[in-house]
Amino acid sequence: MKYFYYILLAFAVFSCKETKSKESKDPTEMHSDHGNMSEPMQTTNKKTLSPHTSAIAMIGDAHVHIDYSSPGVRDRIIFGGLVGYGHVWQAGAHMATWIETTKDLEIEGQSLEAGKYGFFTIPGKNEWTIIFNSNWDQHGKDEYDENDDVLRLKVTPEVMENVKEHLEYQITKTNSSEGNISFSWEKLKISFPFKVKP
Repeated sequence: MKYFYYILLAFAVFSCKETKSKESKDPTEMHSDHGNMSEPMQTTNKKTLSPHTSAIAMIGDAHVHIDYSSPGVRDRIIFGGLVGYGHVWQAGAHMATWIETTKDLEIEGQSLEAGKYGFFTIPGKNEWTIIFNSNWDQHGKDEYDENDDVLRLKVTPEVMENVKEHLEYQITKTNSSEGNISFSWEKLKISFPFKVKP
C-alpha cells in the first residue's frame, strides 16, 4: 500500500512540474502559430510611413476640415514618378483624402455646398486640376467616377526651395470670411483661395 502511495505522490509532483514548465515558457513562443513576434512591429512601422492626420480651421461661420494620410518622400521621385502626370490622384495615401465644410463656399466663382467631399487632383507639369467629388468614402481612387465630380478648378503649382518630406495640408484664414487651402509635398505647393458664402 505504501508503495502505491509513493507512486501516486511521484506522479502528482511530475504533473505539477510539467504545468509550471508550460507556464514559464518564453512569451514569444505563445505566438509561434501566428508567426514571429517581429511581424506586428513591421506592420506598425509600415502604417506610420503615411500617418493619418488632419487640418482644421474656422473661417467665419464655416468649420472646414481636411482628413488625409501623409506619405513621405523617402528619396523617391514623387511628381512625374510615383504620382504620374495626367492621372487622377487621391491627394494622399490609403483612403481618399476628404474635405468637409459646414457652410457653402465660393471657389473661383463656383459654389461648393456645405457637405463632405472626396478631394482628388490631376497633377500636371505646369497645371493641376483640383477635384471635389461626392464620393468621399473610398480607398484611394478605386471607386472614383468623374460623373460624381461637383466642382473642378485649375491651379498652377509653386516650386519650393526646400523638400517637404511629408505631405501637409493647411487651411489659412486670410480675413473674417475668406481663407486659403494648400498642400505641399516634395518640392511643390498647390494652393487656392475660398470664400464663405453668407
